Amino acid sequence: MSTSSQVCLRCGEALDELDPRTRCPCGGLLDVRHPAPPWTGPELRAQLASRHAATAPGAGSGVWRYRELILPGHTGSDLISLGEGDTPLLACGPAAGWAGVDALLCKHEGWNPTGSFKDRGMAIGVTQARRVAAQIVACASTGNTSASLAAYAARAGLRALVLIPSGQVASGKLAQAIGYGARTLLVRGDFDDCLRLLEALAGRGGVYPLNSINPFRVEGQKTIMLELLQQLEWTPPDWIVLPAGNLGNTAAFGKALEEALAWGLIDRVPRLAAVQAEGAAAFAWGFEENFARRRRVRAETIATAIRIGDPASWDRAVRSIRRTNGVVTRVSDEEILEAKSVIDGAGIGCEPASAAALAGLRRLVGQGTIRRTESVVAVLTGHLLKDPGSLEAMHLRGQPRGAWANPPLEVDATLEAVVAAAGMG
Repeated sequence: MSTSSQVCLRCGEALDELDPRTRCPCGGLLDVRHPAPPWTGPELRAQLASRHAATAPGAGSGVWRYRELILPGHTGSDLISLGEGDTPLLACGPAAGWAGVDALLCKHEGWNPTGSFKDRGMAIGVTQARRVAAQIVACASTGNTSASLAAYAARAGLRALVLIPSGQVASGKLAQAIGYGARTLLVRGDFDDCLRLLEALAGRGGVYPLNSINPFRVEGQKTIMLELLQQLEWTPPDWIVLPAGNLGNTAAFGKALEEALAWGLIDRVPRLAAVQAEGAAAFAWGFEENFARRRRVRAETIATAIRIGDPASWDRAVRSIRRTNGVVTRVSDEEILEAKSVIDGAGIGCEPASAAALAGLRRLVGQGTIRRTESVVAVLTGHLLKDPGSLEAMHLRGQPRGAWANPPLEVDATLEAVVAAAGMG
């Protein structure tokens, strides 16, 4: 018997947990609603803590550890996992100083199996696909989603179809989708065209969409926040800053925080700060107008992972920003690359979209929205090697040229040349 339901945010209609549709018949986004777990807050904390050393199926996953909070109706052992989650929470002094805060922690989701936070959502989404007897799992992608979908579909023995905007996806991400065996279509259009086509395919031939329009993807991404809070011993920071593209994480983080408060895991909710690139800032524009209407833009930014002009999780994300008293801001590509150089130079590293979080933090501190003394966690969503082309442009071609450029030097095969070039002489 299903224990959860899917509720439309627009009309309130409830669908069964095993209904394969990813939108309500009215067109609204669906939200997964769970019964409260059968423990008090302290009991639930203890239950979650005990699973770090457990050996049951999924216990080693930083997603399935929270199974009662994300998919309580699935009681079988046939869950899909690649050991996702358990990503580090790293102190980053150089980035804190650059951004203007006393201390900064970075939650690095690039340490997931395919190098991005998407693995958390796919662990749940692909498991749900098998529960609803899907024949094909499919996504539209700017890169990370396709890489993750392909890997988890291969793990589950399902066919994978990915729609990617031609010429707009970093080579490392495209290579992953192909390597893991997905049928990869390069669409002559942008991400929003790909998502439109995906939604038209939904249900045909057993196609199950796994973009963040799928509410079970959001459930998996909630575990970023749950794990972060657990790492902080359930003491929330003042702010959580994150990059925002299709708004799945913005939606997931707000939902996780609201539920964590209701279930007694935390006693207050931190504020969310969602950061967009200026060339893809529909949500930031909406925030400036108090979300009076939905905005769309033609997206263009070096941060390919958030190059999205019509974010699918808009309604869910609006709810998250409002319920956390959050903010949305925008930063330029130049600010993103400078922030990336700071994170890379601290030995942490990230793809450009991740660096938008740090750039946004600096801007919000400069505006007085975030105070220097407040506690902040920045979420880095993807690994440094997800977008090697951006590194080549920054350091080899100098496009754009900045003080961060660190080009390699070609030298003669002599000790004297090496000493001179190394600045040792």
